[in-house]
Amino acid sequence: MKSTNPIAALFGRSPFKPMQEHMGIVNECVAQVPVLFDALIAGDKAGVEKAKDAIYEKEHAADQLMAQLRIHLPKSMFMPVDRRDLLGVFDMQDAIANTAQDIADLLMQRDMEVPESMKDDLRTLVQRCVDACVQCGAIIGELDELIETGFRGPEAARVEGMVEELNRIESETDTLAISLTRNLFEQEDSISPVSLVFWYQLIRWIGDLADYSEKAGDRLLLLIAR
Repeated sequence: MKSTNPIAALFGRSPFKPMQEHMGIVNECVAQVPVLFDALIAGDKAGVEKAKDAIYEKEHAADQLMAQLRIHLPKSMFMPVDRRDLLGVFDMQDAIANTAQDIADLLMQRDMEVPESMKDDLRTLVQRCVDACVQCGAIIGELDELIETGFRGPEAARVEGMVEELNRIESETDTLAISLTRNLFEQEDSISPVSLVFWYQLIRWIGDLADYSEKAGDRLLLLIAR
């Protein structure tokens, strides 16, 4: 009898289809982060709230799918990968969306003014962290091809190269975050100590978008190696 469970149907098509669908929603969530900061820099409070609402909507959708996956992911199924490995990648993807929501939360709860000297570097950091999330999504999109090739051959090498590129992007975001933090501390005479702390936290959270993406990619690499 054919299953009427939509989650089971997803796994029936491929063990990676739910992961790909979840990451697609996560990237839709993260795509609003540059919009959020552009509005902040422009002093557009309505724009900040609109981007926040979009992030909340996508994060909630990702959470709903994640909850269904945890409930319905079979404990034993014939798959080329381990159930725990799949859940580990899902956890990293979920952390990306959660971090985007944390960023939006803070910008809604506290009025944050962007120092002029930080604006360009902030935009660059945000965009490169989004690039890392997009790269992670592209890697996950290749997993069906890997199944067909038995996790070997040119396709496996291609995915390994994509993970290396993701690692390179994440390393670049580390450098950008350090530079932006240094710039922030140079402003400490003109920024209140509380604002300084909040900006430091924001920079860390922005960097976490790339960090969690890299961790998802590294888990996928281990998954392929097994």
